[in-house]
Amino acid sequence: MTLPSSFLLQKLLLLVGAILFSVCCATQLRAQTTTCSLKLADLPPAAELFGFQLGMTAEQVKVRFPHIAFGPIDDFGVSRTTTNPDFTTDLDKTAFAGVRTISLDFLDNHLSSLWLGYESSYKWQTVPDFAAGISQSLHLPNAWESWKMRGSRIRCADFQITLSMVAGGASFHLIDETAEKTIAARREAKAQEDMAAAEGESEISEILADRQSKVYYSDACRPATEVKEANRVVFRTTEDAEKAGYKAAKKCQ
Repeated sequence: MTLPSSFLLQKLLLLVGAILFSVCCATQLRAQTTTCSLKLADLPPAAELFGFQLGMTAEQVKVRFPHIAFGPIDDFGVSRTTTNPDFTTDLDKTAFAGVRTISLDFLDNHLSSLWLGYESSYKWQTVPDFAAGISQSLHLPNAWESWKMRGSRIRCADFQITLSMVAGGASFHLIDETAEKTIAARREAKAQEDMAAAEGESEISEILADRQSKVYYSDACRPATEVKEANRVVFRTTEDAEKAGYKAAKKCQ
């Protein structure tokens, strides 16, 4: 029995649809599972970074940007600076064409964060266009994910890049994740140190003294009778009490 041509056409269309659906699902699955294993050392120089590379020293940055002023170094080894090429005197503006702002973070005198704000007239004017363009320049895989409000982010072995739109122009932020972990560890260590110091201070015994008899008592040696409130004097250490003219009570000697 010969099947109608319309039936064969319907079966063919269903088969093609099933194949296209499978290809589409496989493509989406690959996009969702794509990861970036690149390291900072793998990133090539790119014109869009204007000569900056994470890891370069402040002195190397100074060669690139002679009139840049660095901020003070904090307790964790971090310093920051922000500049605008348009308002920097004696600078070749053509070397930074399209750049509105440059923000640099340093850890132990090495560049750990590069934030570039581009003019609205820059060649890539949307986040998707910037992601596609910078991926080609830095040899990044298609592992971008949504980030904050209409931004994109890619996380690799030891760095991450975020893209967003600020004041009508693209914003590019390259971050050294190893440096960020170092800073976080130093902050945590400092917090624990401060907590331990505070606990230690709270455990220090006060030195009770008698203004009338000019003697003092340590925590392990208390007076036989309570010192009257009008005569009570409290010192932090025995040295402070003795400097003030008090002597240890006989029972405490």
